[in-house]
Formats: sequence, structure tokens, C-alpha cells
Amino acid sequence: MSQPTSIEAYRGASVLDRSEFNSLVSALARSGYTVLGPAVRDGAIVFDEIGGDTDLPIGITDEQQGGHYRLKPSGAPTLFAYAVGPQSLKTHLYPPRTLLFRARGSSSDFSVDAPSPAPPRRLAFVGARACELRAMAIQDQVFTGGADADPGYAARRANIFIVAVNCGSPAGNCFCLSMGSGPKADADYDLALTEVCNGQRHYFVVEYGSAQGKALFDTVPHRAATEKERLAAIDVMRNAEARMGRTLDTADLRELLYRNAASPRWDDAAKRCLSCANCTMVCPTCFCSTVEDTTSLAGDTAERWRVWDSCFTLEFSHIHGGSVRKSGASRYRQWITHKLASWHDQFGTPGCVGCGRCIAWCPVGIDITEEVAALRRAEAEGREAKRGVGKSWSPKT
Repeated sequence: MSQPTSIEAYRGASVLDRSEFNSLVSALARSGYTVLGPAVRDGAIVFDEIGGDTDLPIGITDEQQGGHYRLKPSGAPTLFAYAVGPQSLKTHLYPPRTLLFRARGSSSDFSVDAPSPAPPRRLAFVGARACELRAMAIQDQVFTGGADADPGYAARRANIFIVAVNCGSPAGNCFCLSMGSGPKADADYDLALTEVCNGQRHYFVVEYGSAQGKALFDTVPHRAATEKERLAAIDVMRNAEARMGRTLDTADLRELLYRNAASPRWDDAAKRCLSCANCTMVCPTCFCSTVEDTTSLAGDTAERWRVWDSCFTLEFSHIHGGSVRKSGASRYRQWITHKLASWHDQFGTPGCVGCGRCIAWCPVGIDITEEVAALRRAEAEGREAKRGVGKSWSPKT
């Protein structure tokens, strides 16, 4: 679990006045970046190309619970008073569909070519949350941490600029504090902003995460943060920490899941689970994929695509003879056990960052924090029952 924001936070920070916010966006554009930021599309906040503050969700916040996501007025002219939407950085760094190769053939000729990828766009993400940055760091391990790095991911990852915004408005599903991944960003950003909007003043306290970030910010009108402004940013973070919608007890979590591989709780979850895979599609760390082969109607061209897949689909575990995980219970157990236990064995970290997306976008509101709590309760009840066995009974006096 993360430690509460220290009184020493924001030492050496600067202040960007609300009136100068567009100067930051313009500086990114002048540096050759395509600027992506939060925008309202189809009733949700997603990363989209922005040209300035008018493209942002001004005065909008989100309401999230199990199987529930809604936008509503925040009651203040804030730019970033929301938690997270259905999209994460994964959508842009690890695209849902990637062409692997194309084969062309005729009666006299046959060729296979892997398309030369176009140089990745230089992307600047404005508004990335701490949980999303932790998720990106986890995917860095998956796609660039081993001997067989994904060249496409590595190229896209090397061409981004991150303007994080520390989350001052956690939603009802958020538990990043439990996972040590928020609400304040601690790494993997170039600039980090904390929005302060107290009715009298509106500004951003800015921290530098890289030399590149400081060099760019030096071209934007700003000033050193005063002690009062620094303390105001600390208050924003402490209030956010106190308003986490959910918690997850991570003590002994890996072993808890391994001990409960045969728990009846998996059958209970399966009765509710639709195996729709929404949780894995919105998860910022899930990376499972499959391949799809397509052929032209003329039969002279075939393509192979890598596409996102999910351990919730029956075909995902199909091997010779059939699927290994035929039941919904086994598939749900696989997902949560991998996310919170065996991910440690592979990458030395949990695969969950506490963003709560899987709870909000589950049609039936299955809650990963409640499932873990239920396993703990069942174990505790089992221990109590064992202690009660063999005890003599005596009437009360």
C-alpha cells in the first residue's frame, strides 16, 4: 500500500496558472508531438487528439460503481475532475489490431512480406493518471523486458511524452492506494500536474520527471510554487487518498489465491460472470492476444493479424483435444489468479493497478476487491469452525 503524501512533497515545484494551460499544449505541438488528452466521446472520457483546453471535459466528473459509469457536472470549472475512462495508454502503445504479414500468390508467383511499419507518431499524453503510468511500466516489462522484445511496442513507447495529472477525484471503484500505484504519480512521467481549484484561484502545481520535461516546460510561462501553493497540492492528494472508493488487502495475496484454487467461490462468480471479456479489454495491463488469418475473395492475398484476446474466451485455452478451461469458474479463477498471484512469478509485480475499470465495465458488477475479501472471509470462517470442533459444551450458569 502507498504511503500518504508526505509534507515534503512538491519541493522545487512550479506553478502553471490556468490561463496559461494552452501554452503547455502549444509547446508540445511545436515540439512535434500529436497531443492526446481527455475528451468526451459517446458518453465516456477517452484519449483523443486535442488542440487546447476547450477540447477537455471542463466541469465534468465521472460516477462509477459496479457495472455503472456515468458522466455528470463536477460543480467547478476543473479540467481533470474525473478518475479514468474505458481507454488507457495501452490502446495507443499496444494497438488492438496489428498486421503481422501479408502473403500474395498466383499460379506463377508467391511472396510473403512483413509490412514495414511507418515511423511511430510522436505522441504526448496529457492527463495520464498514476495508475495508468504504473500499468505502462508493467507492460514495459512484458513487451521490452525479455530477450524477445516487441519492436512495434518499443518504437511507440520511445516516442511519447507524458504529462501526468495527479488524481484528485477518485471514483467509487478506485483502489490504487491499496496497490501502491496512486493517486499521486511517482515515476514514468515527464511532467506531473496537480490541479488546484478552490473557488478563488485555479492553477496547476507542476513537478519535473525528466530533463526533457523540464526543458519543454521552460518554454512555458510559469513561476516557482509558494509554500501555500505547495501545501494546497498536498491537501488535494491527501483528500484523494481519503476518498478511495474501495480497498484491497494485499497481505499474503499471492498465497491466498494459490491456497484457494479449489474454492467454491469460483462457482459463485461463474454464476454471475457472462464471460464477455469486458474486464480484460478495459484492463490497462492485460496483454493476451491471438492471430486471425484472412483471405481475399479472389484468393490471391492472405493476411495474418495479431488481435487482442482474453482468457475469458473458450477458444483461448484451446489445444489439441479441446479447451483446457471449459467452465466459466475456471476462466474467472485463471484471470484473477494471474492478475494478483502468478503475475508476481512472471514479472515480480502484481498485474493490477487498482484503476477499477474491470468493476465499472463488468455488466453484472463483479468486484475484484470483493472476490478477494470473500476468499479471506471463507478462510477465516473455516479456521473458526476447526477451532470449534471437539470443544465441550456446558450450560450457562
